[in-house]
Amino acid sequence: MARRGLRGMVAIASAAAVLAGAAGCESGGSGSAKGSQRLTVWLTVDAQESWPDLVESTNARFAQQHPGVSVAVEYQQWTTKNLKLDAALAGRDVPDVVEMGNSEVVNYIVNDAFTAVEPSAFDQSAQWLGALREPCESNGRTYCVPYYVGARVGIYRTDLFQQAGLTKAPESYPELIADLDALKAKFGAQDHAFSALYLPGRYWYAAMAFVKDAGGEIAVRADGHWRSALSSPESVAGLKAWKGLLDAYYVGDRSKDNGDEPAVVGQGKVAVFYGNTWEAEAAADPQSGGDPALRGRFATFPFPGPSGGPLPPFLGGSELAVPAKSKNGQLARDWIRLFTDRTSQQRLIKANTLPNNTAQLAEVDPAGVNGSAARAATRGWVTPPAPGWAAVEKANILQEMLEDIATGKHTVEEAAKTADGRIDAVIDKN
Repeated sequence: MARRGLRGMVAIASAAAVLAGAAGCESGGSGSAKGSQRLTVWLTVDAQESWPDLVESTNARFAQQHPGVSVAVEYQQWTTKNLKLDAALAGRDVPDVVEMGNSEVVNYIVNDAFTAVEPSAFDQSAQWLGALREPCESNGRTYCVPYYVGARVGIYRTDLFQQAGLTKAPESYPELIADLDALKAKFGAQDHAFSALYLPGRYWYAAMAFVKDAGGEIAVRADGHWRSALSSPESVAGLKAWKGLLDAYYVGDRSKDNGDEPAVVGQGKVAVFYGNTWEAEAAADPQSGGDPALRGRFATFPFPGPSGGPLPPFLGGSELAVPAKSKNGQLARDWIRLFTDRTSQQRLIKANTLPNNTAQLAEVDPAGVNGSAARAATRGWVTPPAPGWAAVEKANILQEMLEDIATGKHTVEEAAKTADGRIDAVIDKN
């Protein structure tokens, strides 16, 4: 699963002036072959690397329905695609279909950059995962189509578990704590650099999962306005649970994030970590800084939360949208419909990717690498669909709050209150 794009996925704030250029333009026309006779599709490199046959089969099915219309698929890097899209939207030559991260689409939607779609035209839209569906919705209309999703899970070293006398992965939070205690006692005394649990301070996807598990929220919308909610009693309780795990089982730099997680785990001094399923393979891949000797020594489990259920994971995924300036709007919708239908979702499942809907989560092999992620995905969440969320991420507000807590610079309550003020200053602004 080439989910490295998900790991680097960030909400890039797009210039309002650029996006505003898309407002009021054609919403796609009739989609007949009277247009350019050429459909331009922008996908990220994940499709090129992991399911190129799905792209080919979709194009073949599309050609049967629309003879004479060619499809040009152009693959984009996650780090540069938004800048390229902004430039395209400022002109006339725009792609007809674009792939976006589910944490990226809101800023484009509120600036009228995408045209609306009718959910009922797409397979299993009533079962779309909320973390993919909700970012696409605005004022009662839908502006993008869920594509696929990934969920973080617990990943553990099976050999270290066996050496510590542990026969299976933990299935509850008390079992998790007991297992981490056993691992720490077995290996921590021998190696003071050993982490029973890898949980760096600025790893906000992990910390916010504990907030969600405790019933807290990053931000809430009330009376037509978004407001940060990190200092609520529930959110504070979640942050304290996260801090307790970090204090007890993580050994390392508390001012870093999880960006190099596979490489750190590959050094052999970590028993358990919280990450995307592809990171288990990456930790044994020299190209990711991993150690080939660790190949076959990892397994996954739904990471238990203190509340009693699986820790609610951030669902990082992709959406497909039709730019408002596209001259082939209906053709674009037809291509997306084929690329996201039941058959296509089955192909994604075979590529160890989670589908865009709850119905087909049951088709994921429970014993496979993504079985744990499929179970955890039912509690998944996404960042607030607020117009200023991109500014929140760009300012690293959550990371800086967590670093202050992790390093002991401020208490949970103090750091959360400060973060609330910083978030409130930008989250409601377009």
